Amino acid sequence: MKISITLNSLFLLPKKTIINSSMKLGYCNNIYLEVVLKTSVFVLVQLLPFVSIPRVVAQSIHKNTLEQPITAYQVVVNSNQDYRKPDDDLTLREAIEIVNGTLKLEELSTTEKAQVEKLTTEKSSRIEFDLSPSATTIRLFDLLPPLASPGLIIDGTTQTGYELDKSATAEIEIPIPVVAITPAEQAEVFRGLTIVADHVVVRGLSLYGFTSQHRATVFTPPADIFISHPLPPPNTTQQQPPASYFPFRERDVPPKSIIIENNWLGIPPDEKMPATTSAFGVSVFNSLGTTIRRNRIAFHDGSGIITSVQAQNLQVRENIIVGNGMAGMPDAIRLEGKINQTQIASNLICGNDGSGVYLFKPEGAVEIRDNQIKYNGRRLRRAAIYLMGNDHQVMANQIGYQTGPGVVIAAYPQSVRNLIQDNQFSAIEGLSIDLNTRHHVEARDYQVGDGANPMGNSRNRRQDTANGAVSAPQWLSPEFFKLQGQVNLDGIADPGSQVDIYLVKEAGSQRGPLNEPLATVQADQQGKFAMTLTNLKPGSVVSAIATHPEYGTSEPALNTVVRAIGKPDNREHLERLPAIAQEWEVPQCTTKPVVVQLISKIKK
Repeated sequence: MKISITLNSLFLLPKKTIINSSMKLGYCNNIYLEVVLKTSVFVLVQLLPFVSIPRVVAQSIHKNTLEQPITAYQVVVNSNQDYRKPDDDLTLREAIEIVNGTLKLEELSTTEKAQVEKLTTEKSSRIEFDLSPSATTIRLFDLLPPLASPGLIIDGTTQTGYELDKSATAEIEIPIPVVAITPAEQAEVFRGLTIVADHVVVRGLSLYGFTSQHRATVFTPPADIFISHPLPPPNTTQQQPPASYFPFRERDVPPKSIIIENNWLGIPPDEKMPATTSAFGVSVFNSLGTTIRRNRIAFHDGSGIITSVQAQNLQVRENIIVGNGMAGMPDAIRLEGKINQTQIASNLICGNDGSGVYLFKPEGAVEIRDNQIKYNGRRLRRAAIYLMGNDHQVMANQIGYQTGPGVVIAAYPQSVRNLIQDNQFSAIEGLSIDLNTRHHVEARDYQVGDGANPMGNSRNRRQDTANGAVSAPQWLSPEFFKLQGQVNLDGIADPGSQVDIYLVKEAGSQRGPLNEPLATVQADQQGKFAMTLTNLKPGSVVSAIATHPEYGTSEPALNTVVRAIGKPDNREHLERLPAIAQEWEVPQCTTKPVVVQLISKIKK
């Protein structure tokens, strides 16, 4: 007897349903279950808001029927069709079911069996591609089965025509994919690939067009790639990493060590914006140690990368994240949930509609380092980086051309010991670093900050302001004179602070922007600091920030100017940039490699 039920709410079968024979329970989160039940059972079925087309969840089933070992295969996909039937072609859907162990080799045709090789020396399966050069786009009519085989590699680089050394971008070299996966025309497929097993690798593919229509009851978050544990049960008593209403049990552990690399997400191989754009790029719903590296992520209605319940030790490295947030969550990277030891490094984050990186009430600390974050805030005025929480590090980034401040840190619920050092800011609207206070909790304050703060001169202010209200440095004079080729800078800061001196090259702000780091000095136990510089010319403008080990980094100091004795204040050299929102054109975030540019000129 086969049961296949689609539900939209809680449903309970009759109290004493007697099953005395083998029973196939259709698809559970696209995983085919076959169990033997010889007792009275209660079957509870629930369509959870974050489960991909679940149909039947059976409880009180024999454990040994679900714990069958999975054989490793190398499966070659030679058809861009989307079906499951024995014929001359082997589809991606069939390949996934074969490596999952839900499609037996005996069910394949002789021709299809020739596309499958049993791996005797390896424990992990591989899915490779040998599509016709004229049919390399796989158009889906329904959700694919989840990737449930540990160690599975889906490798688009095996397709004929893929060139490892050919990139469409000069900034970060990412090969152009040949194999594309997208919904069929008129088909609503809200997810490209769903990963539920450890050590899965997805490489060298283009995925785009995965979204869902708005309904009263929403689907699981749509995305090009969705990473989570398998179908969550309705019992919430055994595992609760987030809140009590999330249904996790001890055995529902998040998949570990996923690698997403060298893919184009949201973008077809021809680089044009698709007619139907994807909702999100990579949705890390529940995972440990996911690595997202060297991907091109663009044209999403929401964020290019978003986390939810858990994404600890998430590594986001060397990606090009451009033009996301067009009709929903506007931020390029949106981090929530448990995100401890997450690192965002060496990415190009450009032209997105909100913040480059936005943290919302996370648990754990994040390092944001060596990124180019520019031309963001296209649709909404947002900070380039918005932080909540403790112990985050924002180091050595280039942040500019932002319709908002550089880095904003929320005071609520608590944010201390956040380090903002060695960054370069340019052409921003607002402070380079803005520490919010608890009194400012309107929507605007969670987007662009609240401006310069008064001195942190009381215990209450320490509790009221982000980073413990660490005081911005104060210069002893609004101007310093250059004598005998050198200038002595003196000021005060919180005792024990490290003071970083910055050169200001742009006009328009009394505090920064912090364009170029110059030098570092330590404040003594009375808070006094002094430094002698020989590389400043008359007319040079400097600012400073202070970093205290107990509180974190401060807002910028009021600017001071270097003058020559007997000569007027000369700041005409400061660059004056046009207003961001009114006069800047849509940015060109990437350029073609030199070789590609030369070939294009020759063809013309």
